[in-house]
Amino acid sequence: MARPVVADILVGAHTNRKREEERTHVVRLRLTRKGRRKRPFFRIVAADSRMPRDGRYIELLGTYDPLKSPAAVALKQERVMEWLKRGAQPSVTVQNLLRKAGVLKQSKVAPAKA
Repeated sequence: MARPVVADILVGAHTNRKREEERTHVVRLRLTRKGRRKRPFFRIVAADSRMPRDGRYIELLGTYDPLKSPAAVALKQERVMEWLKRGAQPSVTVQNLLRKAGVLKQSKVAPAKA
């Protein structure tokens, strides 16, 4: 019986790790920045957590304009809820925006760490 070559074992371990990472990647609901300098405008998107902030996204879910008074948030609520049911994790900022828009229920605020 032939012994496996060390290189084959290492290649196999690498591909298994890569497959594991592919299975465990997370879809996040987050902001992508648009607008010009000093005039921010954000899109709320569902994106792979490994993509850069302004990189490729899966679906556009809404917009956020922080410069309007009060700040304007437009959402596709049905699609946001669908992504949350699928297990997408909102970023902290998007979670706060969803609460203010009434999409997420208010939850207790965790006490500040001393």
